[in-house]
Amino acid sequence: MEKLILIKVGGKIVEEPASLKQLLTDFAKIEGHKVLVHGGGRSATAMAARLGIESKMVNGRRITDEETLKVVTMVYGGLVNKQIVAGLQALGVNALGLTGADLNYMRSEKRPVKDVDYGFVGDVKEVNASILADLIAKDVVPVLAPLTHDKSGNLLNTNADTIAGEAAKALATYFDVTLMYCFEKKGVLKDENDDDSVIAELTPALFESYVQSGVIQGGMIPKLENAFEALKAGVKKVVITRADLIDKEGGTIIIEL
Repeated sequence: MEKLILIKVGGKIVEEPASLKQLLTDFAKIEGHKVLVHGGGRSATAMAARLGIESKMVNGRRITDEETLKVVTMVYGGLVNKQIVAGLQALGVNALGLTGADLNYMRSEKRPVKDVDYGFVGDVKEVNASILADLIAKDVVPVLAPLTHDKSGNLLNTNADTIAGEAAKALATYFDVTLMYCFEKKGVLKDENDDDSVIAELTPALFESYVQSGVIQGGMIPKLENAFEALKAGVKKVVITRADLIDKEGGTIIIEL
């Protein structure tokens, strides 16, 4: 099987010109098949404020009402996605920006209301990986925005980590996939105040013990749970690292023993 690297970068990295330029330069250097998944939350919040729309968050997740959906569609599917695509084209990377509605590559369902009504937020149900694999085989580099659709004409705001994980799992049928999550630290840290205390490897047993002892907590827990799920579904390797280190060794490697 040919190798594929799928990289997810948070909004902060793609929203600032200097860090975006660095990211695209590093991403362009990666040889072989690749996919980029991006966020854009801060840009969406700023655009909403400019339009007089209040952004509501619960546990770090955006409540997406009808007006907010318009804003995230403009920002994620438009401004942020196309800036990335244009930047990659300038570096000789033949990028194609996609939402889940494009080519029907990712279908989701509106999240059911339990304790919280998240509004127009999608839970992924189906990935049409063969269409992505066809593009990738033609040396096209998909740039995936955090938007999906329900195949009834509605777009849905969808977590970028989820898009990355679901796309990686589906593409594992066609490629030897490495999934890389990028954020502002060098990896998963033993001590959040020491940037060099990177945990080099994480197995399920080590993960459990670090959660029990409080070393790993908060939003990192679901991120790592998603990583182990991806491995179980056929993804070969999951790496958590800093965005400026994507073309270098290091970070935290998640392995399934």
